[in-house]
Amino acid sequence: MNRMKQRLLTFMISAALVIGIFPAIPAIADTDDNTSSEESIYVLYTNDVHCEVSGYPALAAYRAQLLENGENVVTVDAGDAIQGEAIGAQTKGSAIIDIMNTVGYDYAIPGNHEFDYSLSTFLDLTKNADFTYLSANFVDLQTGSTVFTPYAVKDFDGKKAAFIGICTPETYTKSTPVYFQDENGNYLYSFSENTFYETIQNTIDQAREDGADIVIAVGHLGINGMASGWKSTDVIANTTGIDAFIDGHSHETIANSIYQNKDGEDVTLTSTGSKFDNFGIMEIQMDASNDISVTTQLLHPSEVTYDSSEAASEAYHSVQNKIDHYNQELSYLYEVLGTAETELTINNAEGVRRIRSGETNLGDFVADAYRSICQADIALVNGGGIRASISAGDVTRKSLMDVNPWDNAMCVIEASGQQILDALEHGARNLPEENGGFLQVSGLTYDIDTWKESPVIIDEQGMFQSIDPAKERRITNVKVNGQALDPDKMYTVCGSVYTLQNSGDGFTMFKNDKVVAQDNLPTDAAMLISYFTDVLNGRITAGQYGNIAGEGRIIIHTDASQHPKDDKKEDSGKETEVPETKEPETETTPETESESETKETEKVTPSDQNNKKPTSTTSKKKASSAKTAKKAVKTGDSTPVEPLAVTALASAAVIIIITAKKKKRL
Repeated sequence: MNRMKQRLLTFMISAALVIGIFPAIPAIADTDDNTSSEESIYVLYTNDVHCEVSGYPALAAYRAQLLENGENVVTVDAGDAIQGEAIGAQTKGSAIIDIMNTVGYDYAIPGNHEFDYSLSTFLDLTKNADFTYLSANFVDLQTGSTVFTPYAVKDFDGKKAAFIGICTPETYTKSTPVYFQDENGNYLYSFSENTFYETIQNTIDQAREDGADIVIAVGHLGINGMASGWKSTDVIANTTGIDAFIDGHSHETIANSIYQNKDGEDVTLTSTGSKFDNFGIMEIQMDASNDISVTTQLLHPSEVTYDSSEAASEAYHSVQNKIDHYNQELSYLYEVLGTAETELTINNAEGVRRIRSGETNLGDFVADAYRSICQADIALVNGGGIRASISAGDVTRKSLMDVNPWDNAMCVIEASGQQILDALEHGARNLPEENGGFLQVSGLTYDIDTWKESPVIIDEQGMFQSIDPAKERRITNVKVNGQALDPDKMYTVCGSVYTLQNSGDGFTMFKNDKVVAQDNLPTDAAMLISYFTDVLNGRITAGQYGNIAGEGRIIIHTDASQHPKDDKKEDSGKETEVPETKEPETETTPETESESETKETEKVTPSDQNNKKPTSTTSKKKASSAKTAKKAVKTGDSTPVEPLAVTALASAAVIIIITAKKKKRL
């Protein structure tokens, strides 16, 4: 196998020159004379759309324009498309499959949330998909075969491109574990977690044997906050033969990062963010010398001119009409139920997601709603289940349903103080990185000492097993309604059946506890509506929820000097005071999605666990990915521009075009 070559060509243009001189910069530019005459393969890609259907019409228009221009086009999704908003929950995913069919997707990867309506429901949905679901590592243990096709090879004028699907083994806990088990708790399905790299490598090798000149991994794995060993960067570091990796799961925005594989060859990695922050455009070329060129670009749907041609316009309106149809069916969701004086948010003061790594006012609101409706001592809410902020102003039924789009069944259990302590430890084990199982709370307060190594022991599926007695606990100063939690006392705890009975996010400590209420309880979203309308009388006040960092129920300490003495800690039940406009100064937040954007072109080398070792490569934003002959792009206004071009922003200091080139593997 020849060693891959990497050539970076950087063009830096002063913003002062851009303004007024160049009305448009081509979105897709040829940067190598050796490849400019070669035919391209365009891969359009999305990930973690989570039912944000508004971007699909623009994607369809862009795709139609490329096809009309005679280009080779493949459209793929890297998972978590069918769950996340009311349109998905109310139709059990079928509306999203219908819309994706209309767009013209070729392939999709099952994300963990594809399974949220149950495994059987998802398998039925796939029968209605006009595209093919791919997964090399999701296996039926009863047959020993993969549930979906491991990979697909497309032939473009003699050039063959393979697309390999990879699911995260976190799906066990990030969906509902019992969906993959029999009634005795035995696993009927596997995500090949014990043979993860070997399974993927065998699939790559098989695709190469089938004649693939280019191998594109399409994975729902992620990087930040994901389980070590199962990240996209881990797969790259422990395999050979992948040319590019389209990633999902961690909601990171990565136009282009370069990672090295097991043989030290460069692999392009990209991801679009979430909820149609962007869609991706990957251009692949192979010249006469068998050099492979991979360039990528992220494009916001608003940059697409849907009326650039009859074909683009027809595709746009076909998808938009489908969306309008479903919106009309769900029009009752837009009923205004009241008002909010302040935003309830999943983010911190800088707009970076916080709900999975720290307290927010929305986390408090959701937990308060559960505890109020259930009349329990404590409410526990997995931060990953809180999906959307509530804007200040009118609050509609949809506003509240999108916060908890799952329509999860709820329950109240009796749990010991010790089990609650273990649950809090399990939820905080990844800090300062994110964890979907990070617990927002009501009726309870606690401190987290993040400088301590987590004592939590989990099994190979990510399920809680025990606490390592040789390590200190991270969780301290736990109080229930102002009184120190008693490990031996029984408390009533409310939450979702997913968390408290089905071991969602790996919370196994509660699964055998006595259930004291379930059958007559509303679903999670219905509880939010009832709390808002009946308890808060249709008004979210700034006095109660005005601090976006919450009421100080969760205090995070990053070193020992910040931890208060227990004998000085008040037991009065008063909430710890925190700044009104920012988070507690004692907290460390994980690397953010905005930070990941500044690292989009960093070059890294492999290591045993996580091969992210950045060099001094300058941070860059990819700006190249298709030819100037395209037409389906517009500027921020409606001014026509050159075909498939983007307007140079007045605020831009530089525009950088990068082409990653490597030798074809023989």
